[in-house]
Amino acid sequence: MKWIIAIICAVVISTLILLAPLWTVFTFTETRTDNPKIHYISVNNEKFFQTKFTHSIHLTDVIESYELLPSRNIRLVSMEYEDVAIGMPGYAEEGQSLTYENGVYTLRSDDVILKDFTLYIGNVDYDLFFMYEGQVIDLKTELTKGKSYLFQAQKISFYEKMKGVKLNGR
Repeated sequence: MKWIIAIICAVVISTLILLAPLWTVFTFTETRTDNPKIHYISVNNEKFFQTKFTHSIHLTDVIESYELLPSRNIRLVSMEYEDVAIGMPGYAEEGQSLTYENGVYTLRSDDVILKDFTLYIGNVDYDLFFMYEGQVIDLKTELTKGKSYLFQAQKISFYEKMKGVKLNGR
């Protein structure tokens, strides 16, 4: 009888370990599909990350800096860019500040909190990088061009980690 209880306890504990959402990750979940693939990057102690892309009209780099909050929401910290023409802010709104120094505009914000955002991996051959903990991940090679991905920070289980696709070995 004791061995049956031990087996049942082992099965319950194994199931909990397998299915409990214990790991915080950045996820890129393919949208507009019936069977979305989840690509992920494990979150460690660092709470700041960036995206860097080449603006498709200006052909200059745009760097967006973010902070991961304890709630797993995402705070937009700043945007850096070289041109305020099409698609880029030319002035600061309430709760923002815009500075111009050495040919670079920096738009800072304190209160832009996002639950998630969508990234489109365009078919054009312009850069799109995700930067975290000193690593630069080329999203154009890791994800599928022409697809959209919902980006968010979330807790996932060991099972979900095994089903997902680890980006750049992280």
